[in-house]
Amino acid sequence: MSPMIQTTFGHAGGVSFVGTGPGDENLLTLRGADLLARADLVVLDREASGRLLRHCGPDVEIVDTAEHRDAVTRAVAAAQAGSAVVRLCPGDPLLFTDITHEIDVCAKADVLFEIVPGIPPATAVPVYAGIPPAVAVPELRVVDAAQVEDWRVHATCQGTLVIYHGVEEAVSIAKALVAGGKPDSTPVAVTCSGTTTEQLTVVSSLGRLAADLKHSGVEEPGLIIVGDAVSARERMSWFETRPLFGWRVLVPRTKDQSGRLSDQLRSYGAVPEEVPTISVEPPRTPQQMDRAIKGLVTGRYEWVAFTSANAVRAVKEKFDEYGLDARAFAGLKVATVGEQTTKALVEFGVKPDLVPSGQQSSEGLLADWPPYDSMLDPINRVLLPRADIATETLVAGLTELGWECDDVTAYRTVRAAPPPAPIREAIKGGGFDAVLFTSSSTVRNLVGIAGKPHAVTVIAAIGPQTAKTAEEFGLRVDVMADKPSASALAVALAEYGAKQRRAAAEAGETVRRPSQTRRGARRKAK
Repeated sequence: MSPMIQTTFGHAGGVSFVGTGPGDENLLTLRGADLLARADLVVLDREASGRLLRHCGPDVEIVDTAEHRDAVTRAVAAAQAGSAVVRLCPGDPLLFTDITHEIDVCAKADVLFEIVPGIPPATAVPVYAGIPPAVAVPELRVVDAAQVEDWRVHATCQGTLVIYHGVEEAVSIAKALVAGGKPDSTPVAVTCSGTTTEQLTVVSSLGRLAADLKHSGVEEPGLIIVGDAVSARERMSWFETRPLFGWRVLVPRTKDQSGRLSDQLRSYGAVPEEVPTISVEPPRTPQQMDRAIKGLVTGRYEWVAFTSANAVRAVKEKFDEYGLDARAFAGLKVATVGEQTTKALVEFGVKPDLVPSGQQSSEGLLADWPPYDSMLDPINRVLLPRADIATETLVAGLTELGWECDDVTAYRTVRAAPPPAPIREAIKGGGFDAVLFTSSSTVRNLVGIAGKPHAVTVIAAIGPQTAKTAEEFGLRVDVMADKPSASALAVALAEYGAKQRRAAAEAGETVRRPSQTRRGARRKAK
């Protein structure tokens, strides 16, 4: 059996050197993600690659190279003891890195090793900057500035020249290339933090680079791209021109509730940060829910109405406790309010019979709810598993329609603990570009646990009632969704961001995020 087959099937320990790619955590290769999932030990620079640990199992051991100088020794010892070790390497493991000496250590210790390439920054970063590195050019040359002794050699490059580790010396490199015969009008771009939402690109020419970089804030890690291909950026830039590019957006919901919303915000270029404002807990006494589940199974109800995904989860947990499944809903009519509630119910295995055709609210549900008809409905009772703070609107409306309601506390909502101090300071100090409020309670609870958002922060509200609550707290509402859904709210914020970008472009001004307009922000950014 070959060494690599042994490593793959776990018959012997080994070290896998996995390239993390250019910066964006989602550009990790499938092979890299698979190895992380099966790793016993991971060696990495946590600050640079910590987000990739989400691919790992719960019992993985972590060694941070910033804290442990003997990381290689520990990796070798673990591999010799039979552990699967992953060494995360920035970029591509064998492209302008110092990982080769670690590989030599493994080879000398007779430890099995594997090298997993990463997407190289040399091609990925220019593409994310809207620069085609090797389209209609005769040459693509990639060099490490630290290894170049004479730039005249590279001044003769007829295509695109990509330079690693040269951002801090960019001006002197530009002068050296001009001195070597490169025209001073040659386009050049300097991109830092490439492929991430912190990406920043300065486009200039070799002759003007010193002036254009002076207050730009570019720093390592970054690349210098030299050649006519840079000119294509004006029409091909796709990443940094997204409507919310680089916006730090506060989402006052739990990760479970905000997964799809955060993904949608990322697609617009934003950096979402989930901060839960409420905590969901079981009822203080379970007897009421126990009776409700028993009544649901024995035919006590004609309808069950779910007004939140949390209510669906609460009923499912009771079902699991009693060994029941979705078949217990047979013969029942089920109503839901809202996209997330409907999604949770469908995932449970139940298709709702009634979803509001208009507004996704208790009022919208009542507008479509049929009145009780003794000739058509053998039972006149409705089960409403809800939060302990639910309003009486739905119960009152159903009663007027002739129905009897069992309004049952399925879960309690309590204010979440305050977020960490840096988050609170960012909220109050203008560190966030926008806040998405998806209900009145999120407004009240966020202000209660973290303070009022800064005046420069864009406030986005899901509907009129939420906007009214925000205004009662002295907040200026800038964005409101055209329909009460989290997805529509994200779209509205993206449209607002796009409008701001267009206005800046028409005025010939630099596009700045809201957080960059607060007093002192420009100075701090430097």
